[in-house]
Amino acid sequence: MKILVLNCGSSSLKYQLINMENEEVLASGKYERIGEKEAFLTHKVEDKKVKIEKSAFNHTEAIDFTLKQLTNPEYKVIDSLDEINAIGHRLVHGGEKIADSVIIDENVINILKECEDLAPLHNPACVLGIQACKEVMPEIPMVGVFDTAFHQTISKEKYIYPIPYEYYEKYGVRKYGFHGTSHKFVSQRISEILGHDDLKIITCHLGQGSSLCAIENGKSVETSMGLTPIAGIPMVTRSGDMDPSVLTYIMKKEKISAQQMEDILNKQAGIAGMSNLAPDFREIEEKSTQGEEKACIAINKFNYSVASYIAKCAVAMNGVDVLVFTGGVGENQINIRKNICKQLEFMGVKIDEEANNMRGEEKKISKQDSKVLIYVVPTNEELMIAKETQRLIK
Repeated sequence: MKILVLNCGSSSLKYQLINMENEEVLASGKYERIGEKEAFLTHKVEDKKVKIEKSAFNHTEAIDFTLKQLTNPEYKVIDSLDEINAIGHRLVHGGEKIADSVIIDENVINILKECEDLAPLHNPACVLGIQACKEVMPEIPMVGVFDTAFHQTISKEKYIYPIPYEYYEKYGVRKYGFHGTSHKFVSQRISEILGHDDLKIITCHLGQGSSLCAIENGKSVETSMGLTPIAGIPMVTRSGDMDPSVLTYIMKKEKISAQQMEDILNKQAGIAGMSNLAPDFREIEEKSTQGEEKACIAINKFNYSVASYIAKCAVAMNGVDVLVFTGGVGENQINIRKNICKQLEFMGVKIDEEANNMRGEEKKISKQDSKVLIYVVPTNEELMIAKETQRLIK
């Protein structure tokens, strides 16, 4: 079975074509600047990587052109689109109405639209991607794998907010959690490595967006993101948690609307906002090592917030066996991992700095006498989406 995995952004399209017989990635790539004349596709097959400048004014055009590259004689990986058995979509928010991966139909599309207010950066793009696939490949079944699904096992006292209960009943205002596909993949991989799944695992998905998850016996019991992906620890451009009065205070002072404030929290806050630097984690961390004051504050705030939430996740499980770093930052930023772990030594967390001196590898990085095992495990959300798609199609 060959499955095409799609992750649609508002102006981008990431994809992988995976042969499920051996879990081999046949082709992968990313279409960027969709909606503009200057749009371009980066397409990778084995070790060959090409950049193709091709305008795409909507997702239908982008998906159509992407599919043509899969059969392009110059670097084709399939002879016909008929070889694609199913499409798996990474979807973000299904509210309380969708608690697992689903076959996509009109009802699912309508739920995505209903939840647009909860994920304004993600859900509209997901709908565009699904509708584009229906136009280009109407006969191929599609599966939606939701970021929120893995966290449906969190208990009510942890997901209900301390506000009038009627807002939960009327609007579904509660903690949902995100990055579930990544947290699930990484925790399952740790169980494979250690040979059993009766574990208390804390997974740290650190990247452009970041979240933590407490996973006990394979189930999510606590996570850092909330109603939306803004919540939790500060991210590159997202604020994370704060005193809610900060928002109303600034809105009154600056005379700005709720929508304007939401844009600030999503796109101008986080460590980029604190540091007054470009939204590039690597650049901000580099400036912090050079002693740039605001960059130092931003990185120290990030590390402290991650360490604090790790402690909170340990409370949720009454302990922790394994701490895992994943995501672009978690897999590659050596000093971030080290400095987070240093703040957790009171919990018996001891990082092996020599083992930690690497990027992007699956590796144990804890000392022999550490009470908590520490691992780096590269995430593979696309493979998890493909597995879920295969499960439902079969």
